[in-house]
Amino acid sequence: MRKLPIIRSPRGRAAALAAVLAALTVCAGDAVARSYPFGPLTRSVNDLGNQFVPFHARLWDLLHGRADGGLLLNWQSGFGTGFLPDFGTYLSSPFALLVGVFPRDRIDLAVYAVTLVKTGAAAAAMTWLLTALRRGRGREWAAVVLGASYALCGWSVIEAVYNPMWLDGLIAFPLLCLAAEWARTGRRPVLGTLLVTLAWVSNFYTAYMATLGAALVLVVRLLVEDGTRRERLRGLGRAVRAVALGVGLAAPVLVPVFLGTRHAYPGWTRAFAPAAWPDVAARLLPATYGFFSPALFLGTGALLLAGALAFHRAVPRTERLVWAGLVAGVALSLQWGPTHLLWHAFATPNGSPYRQTFVLSGLLVIAAWLSVASGWPDRRALLGGAGVVAL
Repeated sequence: MRKLPIIRSPRGRAAALAAVLAALTVCAGDAVARSYPFGPLTRSVNDLGNQFVPFHARLWDLLHGRADGGLLLNWQSGFGTGFLPDFGTYLSSPFALLVGVFPRDRIDLAVYAVTLVKTGAAAAAMTWLLTALRRGRGREWAAVVLGASYALCGWSVIEAVYNPMWLDGLIAFPLLCLAAEWARTGRRPVLGTLLVTLAWVSNFYTAYMATLGAALVLVVRLLVEDGTRRERLRGLGRAVRAVALGVGLAAPVLVPVFLGTRHAYPGWTRAFAPAAWPDVAARLLPATYGFFSPALFLGTGALLLAGALAFHRAVPRTERLVWAGLVAGVALSLQWGPTHLLWHAFATPNGSPYRQTFVLSGLLVIAAWLSVASGWPDRRALLGGAGVVAL
């Protein structure tokens, strides 16, 4: 059997390797923790066990023609309830269809498999994006490690792993950045629009955050790359058009969710209170947890390289300053009330108030890659990066 062309290319092999590395790492961690399916400790607690697994069981019934009701109405919940808004919120990801190949009594295992596949897809997407932003020939292995680090960031393995639909946002961020890069250079307009549609259909909530993050990356790329003002404006216009068309194509899924949200029972509301900065800094370390602080851990190597970018003399000074400013600005935006509301569609979440953390993790990985792809940082840059991390 002939190999697919995408796998035969160095970039394709790097993306596939990052996906395998990320998925195996999640399995290894769960095996060490003796968590299901590698031990007796259950994963199905809180929302995962009470909402997400039952919703995937409902999807299994739909796929096999054994559900009471259909996409419009669910007779298996309470005295009957509309199902289309729930479908668009929890089950519209293409990866959710994988539950159909598992037995009905192994839905827990099916959701775990979906989680692994999504984590691997996020690693592959980020690896592909990194090599698209800057080739870094001979350093594809570094893109593999950084792509896997992104998929295994603290936000992913501590929070999103128990909210499987959030992992679609982890995939969406690098895909939307790739679509923005195509818009900037005037390439693949149809595919870029379809990537936007895929992201918003899969999970509109995290796709919104990923779109904001991709927009920031696009602005930085427009500022640091060569081109006239007219060319930059045209690139920005193409990106806006792709987002508008992509979200429009996703409207059949988004509109029922929006209408259902308007009629939903009001939930618990609370004012945003920023976490203490020592707590925020502590979450850069592994084996830390705090429900009301951002899970920022990314891997010491990635953080070191991201910190070294500002001191890396092989990278143009303007690029260094702009990327460092972007990362710092996004980090500060997590802690300020108005930008917190902007990240969360102008509504403070009932649970963790730092659900946009994956965007900052992605920006740090991109900064780390730019530091490597431009040539290995010298001693001065590494010492500067170490100082930033140690601070």
